[in-house]
Amino acid sequence: MNYRYPFARPGQTIGLLGGSFDPPHPGHVHITLQALKRFGLDRVWWLVSPGNPLKARGPAPLETRMAACRAIMQHPRVEVTDIEAQVGTRITAHTIATLRAMYPGVRFVWLMGADNLAQLHHWQDWRYIMDNVPVGVLARPGDRISARMSPAARIYAPYRISGTASHLLAQAEPPAWCFVNVPMVDWSSTEIRARGDWSAS
Repeated sequence: MNYRYPFARPGQTIGLLGGSFDPPHPGHVHITLQALKRFGLDRVWWLVSPGNPLKARGPAPLETRMAACRAIMQHPRVEVTDIEAQVGTRITAHTIATLRAMYPGVRFVWLMGADNLAQLHHWQDWRYIMDNVPVGVLARPGDRISARMSPAARIYAPYRISGTASHLLAQAEPPAWCFVNVPMVDWSSTEIRARGDWSAS
């Protein structure tokens, strides 16, 4: 286990991409690079979670997933971290609150695929996320309409930044969110596991 907190300076804008990464795949890399470019971010941190509270089946061991993430995501402005395991958070809202306290002056942006926006209202304390950090949403195959019609999208419609102004998101005062259509890569961790191409041991 790598017990080291990622480094950040006050004033930096850092995108947070959370997930079980069970396994990581080129789709994760794709949306990360798109987020760096589209949202005006200095860096992106992959938050490899200890486990997803919404999933009944546990993921592969954290050490296995961290190693796989570092093998596939190699970019000087992207850091793979197990900080959630280190600080003991499993709920996204709690993770964001903890990071904001740990890194005063750093501007965090929560990143998610459109599939997550579609069910964001099921997340614990989801309004804390929308109210306290800008949120960048990247379109993935098959999720555009359901995401745009979701409760979170409807409730926070007045705070949506146009996709053509996506570069302003990182400096926007929350609530602020932006939905961008990106060239889509159709990869799924679920499908990879179903094919037997990823071992949970």
